[in-house]
Amino acid sequence: MGLIEVLVALALLGIIGAAFMGALATTSTSRVTADEHSSAKILAESTIDTVKKLPYANTYNVTVPSEYTGYSLDLTVEDIRTNDIQLLTVAVERRGREIYTLQDYKVTR
Repeated sequence: MGLIEVLVALALLGIIGAAFMGALATTSTSRVTADEHSSAKILAESTIDTVKKLPYANTYNVTVPSEYTGYSLDLTVEDIRTNDIQLLTVAVERRGREIYTLQDYKVTR
């Protein structure tokens, strides 16, 4: 095999290696994003469930569990019918950007 064939083979290996590394980086980023979205969904659902179990009130105090370090919650309560139905909206943020929003209703019983 001559010098030109060796150089062409090395160039092809370099191109293939660069494409593989790019695909690997994209896959890793996608996995992290999917994990972050999944955690935010679980956090929002558990927050809504917790609030729905609390006595009916105008405001609710919610905290982020320690296993969700880096996440923050924003709970808004809107009266649909006074002292009867509330629209609960939970927005989950991480690193200053909103990841997931969930809405549900709370009814007095």
